[in-house]
Amino acid sequence: MPCTTLLVGRHASADGSPLVARTEDSSNGTFDPKRVVVVRPEDQPRTYTSVIGRRRIELPQEPLRYTSIPNVLPDEGIWGCAGINAANVAMSATETITSNPRVLGADPLVEHVPAVGEPGTPGYRPEQPGGFGEEDFVTLVLPYIRTAREGVERLGALLTEHGTYEMNGIAFSDETDIWWLETVGGHHWIARRVPEDHYVTMPNQLGIDSFDLDDAEGPGRDHLASRDLRAFLRDHHLDLTVRDSADESASVFNPREAFGSHSEHDHVYNTPRAWYMQRTLNPTSEDWDSGLPGASPHSDTLPWSRRPERLLTLEDVKDVLSSHYQGTVFDPYSPRGTEAERRAFRPIGINRHNALAILQIRPGLPESFRALQWVCFASNPFNTLIPMFTNVEETPAYLATTGEAVSTDSFYWTSRLIAALADAHHAETLPDIERYQLRTLALGHAAVRAADEAAAGTGSAEEVPALLAAANTAIAEQIREATDALLGSVLFTASNRMRNRFSRSDE
Repeated sequence: MPCTTLLVGRHASADGSPLVARTEDSSNGTFDPKRVVVVRPEDQPRTYTSVIGRRRIELPQEPLRYTSIPNVLPDEGIWGCAGINAANVAMSATETITSNPRVLGADPLVEHVPAVGEPGTPGYRPEQPGGFGEEDFVTLVLPYIRTAREGVERLGALLTEHGTYEMNGIAFSDETDIWWLETVGGHHWIARRVPEDHYVTMPNQLGIDSFDLDDAEGPGRDHLASRDLRAFLRDHHLDLTVRDSADESASVFNPREAFGSHSEHDHVYNTPRAWYMQRTLNPTSEDWDSGLPGASPHSDTLPWSRRPERLLTLEDVKDVLSSHYQGTVFDPYSPRGTEAERRAFRPIGINRHNALAILQIRPGLPESFRALQWVCFASNPFNTLIPMFTNVEETPAYLATTGEAVSTDSFYWTSRLIAALADAHHAETLPDIERYQLRTLALGHAAVRAADEAAAGTGSAEEVPALLAAANTAIAEQIREATDALLGSVLFTASNRMRNRFSRSDE
């Protein structure tokens, strides 16, 4: 998936919550309708077969309830996207990342190979299952973990045993920690704990830029990896660190150099997104427009994590993941710059967003209402977030109703309609969209605060899920009303600016 991820450690966020956020973007020319669901333990499969990889696996017998944002169309599998389970552990999967020929030659991806011929006939070759991938990870991991670290360990074990057919990055969070895992070839993986006072920017490129093998092989405080990673690096000459010959056993290396890429594709598709996110969140830390190494859209050395200049809010996360290089010549909606400059880089806020999930585990609150999943659909510059408490048995109809047919009963389709209409009239519709976003985000925060107070006043934790479900539905309906009103306003503007308009009319 051509996605963008932003991770915010708990000491870098305004309210002390670790924040895991990722846009799920479809490939060019395709759009995948999404919906939000709650998967109850009785609905979780006990035997799972992936659609793309055709690999079959037996699953543990006691899954936790969890939320998920699956594809509406099941032709390529579930694609659970992101969710939070009953133990208040969050998972976002996955961010497609890059690799290089040395890695893929040393540990090839595990791709599905269809059977050839019929059994018993000459030349028959049986089917070879592929590994697991983006369609599978949430379903295979999230129902079975109780900490972020356990998520890394379970997914790492699955990758080691079964392999994967693609390179991906996956985030796990609980109330204190965020862990980021990156696949390395078909079976290998590395993971780092996000520094608590840092944020991480991930734009479809292998990102971790420093890794300590001694920690991964020992206490694993901040690093975890495949057990044979040191030998894998050595045997295939993957570590490109220049070292003193007397210090050949040094344990710290740069995975981005060993396992990643620095292609021209990266410089127009990936690195500009990291540059703009860091430019926005650390505006005075670098001379971002100088073109200097380490601070340019083409830089291969932008840090994986950085301490922000101030504490970050939910709105900061949403704004960054909606951005299209505002304030620069690369903004496709700006009159500044040339047409070539305005189309030079892939925007973060792109037309083919399927969904954005911001996963928030709020420490210090009771477990029964600690977790929130903020969700929006379609192109982020034009949409808004709906907050959803995850300790519930069902989701609001406005988030769950997404058929193949376009319908304003669906938050997904209404958001996509607004974006498609507003894009061609960006300047004219922007004031209405900004007012809508301000109003709906304020409504969301007020609804969360009111639900927190109501849940805190209940007599027992057993009463909380029904209260939260009612709160979810109420705020979804409020935002539905505002979204319908925005659709009407944008439609009116777009209709008045049709190319077949004429200024004279009958009186």
